[in-house]
Amino acid sequence: MTTNLRAEKLLIIGLDCAAPELIFSLWRNDLPVLRSLMERGIYGRMESCIPAITVPAWTCMMSSQDPGQLGIYGFRNRADHSYTRMATATSRSVPIPRLWDILGSAGKRVGVISVPPTYPVSPVNGELVSCFLTPNAQSQFTYPLTLRDEILSWLGEEFLVDVPDFRSADKPRILRSIYQLAEQRFTICRQLLKRQSYDFLIMVEMGVDRIHHGFWKDMDPSHPKYIPGSPFAHAIHDYYQFIDQKIGELLNVIDDNTAVLIISDHGAKVMQGGFCLNDWLIREGYLVLDEYPVHPTPLERCQVNWQATRAWGAGGYYGRIFLNVTGREPQGIISKNEYEIIRDEIAAKLLNLRDHRGQIMNNRVFKPEAIYRQIRGIAPDLIVYFGDLDWRSIGSVGHQDIYTFENDTGPDDANHAQFGMYVFYDPRRIRKTACIEDITIYDVAPTILQYLGQPIPDTMIGQCREW
Repeated sequence: MTTNLRAEKLLIIGLDCAAPELIFSLWRNDLPVLRSLMERGIYGRMESCIPAITVPAWTCMMSSQDPGQLGIYGFRNRADHSYTRMATATSRSVPIPRLWDILGSAGKRVGVISVPPTYPVSPVNGELVSCFLTPNAQSQFTYPLTLRDEILSWLGEEFLVDVPDFRSADKPRILRSIYQLAEQRFTICRQLLKRQSYDFLIMVEMGVDRIHHGFWKDMDPSHPKYIPGSPFAHAIHDYYQFIDQKIGELLNVIDDNTAVLIISDHGAKVMQGGFCLNDWLIREGYLVLDEYPVHPTPLERCQVNWQATRAWGAGGYYGRIFLNVTGREPQGIISKNEYEIIRDEIAAKLLNLRDHRGQIMNNRVFKPEAIYRQIRGIAPDLIVYFGDLDWRSIGSVGHQDIYTFENDTGPDDANHAQFGMYVFYDPRRIRKTACIEDITIYDVAPTILQYLGQPIPDTMIGQCREW
């Protein structure tokens, strides 16, 4: 049972990487603010994009476009068809308007805080604070420019772009920085809400992601590197409670004409280990080196025999495989007629891979054209979820085995999971709580536009949900 009244404004609190399994197991007893919202609203899991990673997921959410349409397949993407040149995704990589652009063009006042990717900053009809891709605290991280000095006066300390070196063994320092980062973002959001009325305001808090990657093994007995009796055993639990408190502080400064959406771009899960993708490609004869390294070495520092190489890969939370195609890559050797044969051959081998215990890994392999509506930029030839994201893709070479339990980019306890979460609450609507889980990341933007009474662009691929 619902009323027809709807709030006219919307506050979105993005919790990067927030895991529905944790939220929904803690909310009844340990997260009173979220419990209050869930008991009077709707909530559930939300399926992310493929790949389920911060960049491009927030842009998929805010545009209702898939990574192929955006041409953004990860934090770093091939800049051209050379073998080693990669480019970091930035705000300039986004080819279409996002929600705040659409609403701003309609005359709505917007606030945008730390949503990836928003650096370099660009004008909005309101205020913008850029994201963790900002190079450093000396960069121009706000629009308008004068907002930067105001923020520094509010904080009374250096602006944290991100948690510095969050993949390291210095856990006490990382934990302090995670709290400091969150405190700063919530302070900025609270100060802006106190002084200005927004039709639409979104902030993204990155600390949830950072604490998962840094402290999951301390919490979870199923983790292969679980630390019984760790002094950080409750770090994630306590941080979720801290974030719940901070959400409550924001709710105290908004009026009853503002709806609230708490949402994550993807989830998190135990990282069982790393699959050495390029070592496997060498073993299978697809990647040929002139000399195999003595120690683990990034592929770009190896002497690759490109005239004999048919495929190579990239590391990260998911795997990317690129084929060396005649007429496309500088020294391509795979003909047009061989392309699908070799791509299918590699995919079949990956689907039948077994883990270090001899069990089928349960890999998922995707062809971009099968999951995206369009292919912009330079997409991988194959996208791979090792162990359905239980395993990380290791891009370096020289591990002597195809399985490793050390991350080549620094300590990391968690991988991303395909499902994030959402909680939506409208103070002007009386309803029974409902768990609705058939929503995808692409449904968010059109649903918000419909909710705020705005037309939905034909380019959006998601469905409108009844919020």
